[in-house]
Amino acid sequence: MTPTFDFEPAATALETVVAGISDDQLHAPTPCEGTTVAALLDHVLALTEAFRQAATKESVGRSTPPSVGRDSKLPDDWRTRIQAQLKELVAAWREPEAWEGETEAGGVREAALVMAVIALDEVVVHGWDLARATGQPFTCAESHAAILFDFLRETPTTGTPGLFGPVVEVPADAPVLDRVIGLTGRTPSWTA
Repeated sequence: MTPTFDFEPAATALETVVAGISDDQLHAPTPCEGTTVAALLDHVLALTEAFRQAATKESVGRSTPPSVGRDSKLPDDWRTRIQAQLKELVAAWREPEAWEGETEAGGVREAALVMAVIALDEVVVHGWDLARATGQPFTCAESHAAILFDFLRETPTTGTPGLFGPVVEVPADAPVLDRVIGLTGRTPSWTA
């Protein structure tokens, strides 16, 4: 099967944001309620590896639910590790086999095609979260925003417990990324 999309633009956008985070910003709040920049970076470390393993299918039958919150176990080499893991994630999803059959991440089993979109959502939305929390610009490929909007457009207005808070209403003529952000329970104009 041919890969449906390439993760590289999203990975590069997240990598750029991560490179711009200073140590004095690690305790800043993020759009993820109750979650600091450090805790979200720790989550990014976990999710980039989890979704790489989903692509290779090595996580099937042994993945566990993710954790994100106030307590951070962020290692000292987080910058270089996130950069390396993003490159590995991109490479893993470029393999045609990654898109075939079912796979697993975070204790959830899905068709590989669906899991790829979930991975894209995590990379893009948390890239946006970190950019907003640290006052940086954020870019998202229009094609990625369109994929995510199609994926999230049926999100219940009450949100998805454990994943997204209640949907934030965003005008229909707003940029697609803003509409995606609203569907994940975030306010597009959020600032720290």
